[in-house]
Amino acid sequence: MISPGSTIGIIGGGQLGRMLAMAAARLGYRTVILEPQGDCPAAQVANEHIVAAYDDPNALEQLAELSDVITYEFENVPVDSAELLNESKAVFPPPEALKVSQDRVAEKRFLNNAGIQTAQWRIVENEGDLEAALLAFDGKGILKTRRFGYDGKGQIKFTGAKREKAKSGFAAIGSVPSILEALVDFTREISVIAARDAAGNIKIYDIAENVHKDGILATSTVPVSVSSTIAGLAADSARKLLEGLKYVGVVGMEFFVLANGTLLANEFAPRVHNSGHWTEAACAVSQFEQHIRAITGLPLGDPRRHSDCVMENLIGDDIDKVPALLQEAGAVVHLYGKAEARPGRKMGHVTRITKRL
Repeated sequence: MISPGSTIGIIGGGQLGRMLAMAAARLGYRTVILEPQGDCPAAQVANEHIVAAYDDPNALEQLAELSDVITYEFENVPVDSAELLNESKAVFPPPEALKVSQDRVAEKRFLNNAGIQTAQWRIVENEGDLEAALLAFDGKGILKTRRFGYDGKGQIKFTGAKREKAKSGFAAIGSVPSILEALVDFTREISVIAARDAAGNIKIYDIAENVHKDGILATSTVPVSVSSTIAGLAADSARKLLEGLKYVGVVGMEFFVLANGTLLANEFAPRVHNSGHWTEAACAVSQFEQHIRAITGLPLGDPRRHSDCVMENLIGDDIDKVPALLQEAGAVVHLYGKAEARPGRKMGHVTRITKRL
């Protein structure tokens, strides 16, 4: 166990790093952030900030020297950096989780090999691959870059219209290695937040229903009206993922629920997750504290919630709603300390407690 008073290194200085640092402080840990941006959200609440690139050798050496354990707040951390750090200090979640999540083909293969069903997919390396894949999927699908891309970026949707051409579509995505996923007729999108510690203990939070706007998560609602079978499949999929990766920490896993009762995994994120922000207001132990517990070897907390709730992201000019939100009964507001509001930028979130259990 890494005792309170020790230092946790966090790669990445965004809002997730900020909330991890805050949770660590509540449990008596110090934190040091590695982030190239000077005035980042996490640095505002951490004990130390190393201002350097994520692959800077000197910065990585300094992070390892200062930290007793290391984690990260986003999935595009260079795998080489995580593996290098892991040679001297434990890095959780394990670098293998990063490697799998950073390539959508590797991710789909891993999920399918673990017995987790996904939408049909095809590898796309060129225009010909895309034409063949679209033919197989009746002209419909979502073309995504294999690497990077988030909040709807790096994606193009094909709806089967004749005017849509593989050549222009592949060029529009940058003519880079991609994956075409078949469109699925889903009734709702759900997610599950789960945690595993080094001893193999697993805790799973209640399922949330998610609504996206322009590719960005808008709201997460708990509870969600799904059958016990669907809930069980989601929890079982999370367990398979955690055990297959020998995972340590919190993971976010997203699913599509189809009208016929089928559950398809969409993707996973090897970190705390936007759709789990509601746990901060509706559970005794949030996803952020759970992650700190898992990576330090503390006992995992009880994931049960004490309230129903709806979490809403505050995006761009939504920050102007804050004065009114602060007057709402049962509204828990969390701002990320970002100086500039831009379209599509997450500035904070509000969780409205709708019912106490």
